[in-house]
Amino acid sequence: MRRDSADIRNVDPDPNMLKFASSAAHAYGKPLTSCETFTWLSEHFKTSWSQCKPEVDQVFLSGINHVFYHGTTYSPADAKWPGWLFYASVNFVPNNSLWPHLKGLNDYIAHCQSVLQAGMPDNELAIYWPVYDIWHNAKGMDKPLSVHHVDDWLHPTAFYKNLVSLQNEGYALDFVSDKMLEQAKANGTQFGIAPKGGQHKALLVPAAEKMPVATFKNIVRLASEGASVVIEQFPKDVPGYKDVEQQRQELKRLIDGLSFSENNKLKLAAVDKGKIIVGNMHDALAHLKIDREAIADNGLKFIRRKLSDAHYYFIVNNTANDFDKAITLQNSAATVLVMDPVSGLVNKVAHQNDNATTGFRLQLKSGASVIIKLTDKKEEATAYKYSEPAGEAIQLQNNKWTLSFKEGGPELPATRQLAGVKPWTDFTNDPRTQAFSGTGVYTTSFVLKNKAADYLLQLDQLYESARIIVNGKDAGLIWSLPFEKGSANI
Repeated sequence: MRRDSADIRNVDPDPNMLKFASSAAHAYGKPLTSCETFTWLSEHFKTSWSQCKPEVDQVFLSGINHVFYHGTTYSPADAKWPGWLFYASVNFVPNNSLWPHLKGLNDYIAHCQSVLQAGMPDNELAIYWPVYDIWHNAKGMDKPLSVHHVDDWLHPTAFYKNLVSLQNEGYALDFVSDKMLEQAKANGTQFGIAPKGGQHKALLVPAAEKMPVATFKNIVRLASEGASVVIEQFPKDVPGYKDVEQQRQELKRLIDGLSFSENNKLKLAAVDKGKIIVGNMHDALAHLKIDREAIADNGLKFIRRKLSDAHYYFIVNNTANDFDKAITLQNSAATVLVMDPVSGLVNKVAHQNDNATTGFRLQLKSGASVIIKLTDKKEEATAYKYSEPAGEAIQLQNNKWTLSFKEGGPELPATRQLAGVKPWTDFTNDPRTQAFSGTGVYTTSFVLKNKAADYLLQLDQLYESARIIVNGKDAGLIWSLPFEKGSANI
């Protein structure tokens, strides 16, 4: 996540804010969840596409599957350069010198959304949002739950602490409100709200000081219908002052009516077809044998979608380390396809099934993302080629390079011969390069010293994106981390 010192946003983004919207869409079976995206990553004309990718990855991981660019500014053709500007910073407009490479980001988002809009959501846990605690602590008569004040109303809560720790452990969650619990029905051991909405394996109720009696009744009702309910600790009081003593007595009666047995540090109560567990949520999920996705142990983030005959995993590596290990996913498969959302390539990998899980080797560079399809069908695709060194790297840094300028302004600088590749902004004694915004063309020649099945062009730094041409043939764009391009694209 690269954020410039000139960044003037007034809040650090928390992707979990977006889950308030996506959770509602998941519960009610709405196919799209939209949000404005890239609003303020750096100053005008300074945001690169490589900065956009990890930000949109966070959006996708939060359940958003319908991205709006914020901002694409209307500007009349006769407006003086740089045209009309919106106050927010990112300019997805033709006047931006990065415009010719926007296709890389566009294609990436299209590939991701084509999967993330398919099928059904596949989050196994629902966690109750105890909003009455927040409202009860209002200063004055107004309590805005704004994105700009999450440090006040969201981050200190037991709800948020449980949410983050469970996500870090590899669980996928949706939020539910009091109204949603009123509408929810259990079907066997799972529960949901709408026929086309997501189904959850357990309801989690974080510690809450105050809870309406009606909400607690619905929690007990879902357990009686077959749901597994985990309560961190019982609420201590009811909200508001209407019939408050009567409401307190009713809440106490409901709690006292549950009969618990001890199991290590947990309290267990059978409630008709289901159960209520009181205690630590991690311990309770282990007791319920609800398995987590262990890829989270390495810092990988994911979100799942399910079809009638397949499961999709969107997996992101926004850690500082490359990932290359055998992984196990909590679904079985006859075929495993690795889908690269940057290039659009789809390949098949060898895998192993063990009960209801699937294991295979996953390579994922720092900054990269991948879509994994686990399908019950036998599907054919070219075998995936793992990246393995076949010889010494060919260093191009100190080659002789020619730098020319293709298009941009306010004027094109003169062509230069370079003893090593460097950004044109390093030429501080040349006012034309210092003022230039546009496209530069770096050209060099080299001889392949060894034979390999494929070759990989790796750039240590890129300011800010590039179209690669090899022997006159277009090899595509490099616009996001990792800054590399394989010969499979040529």
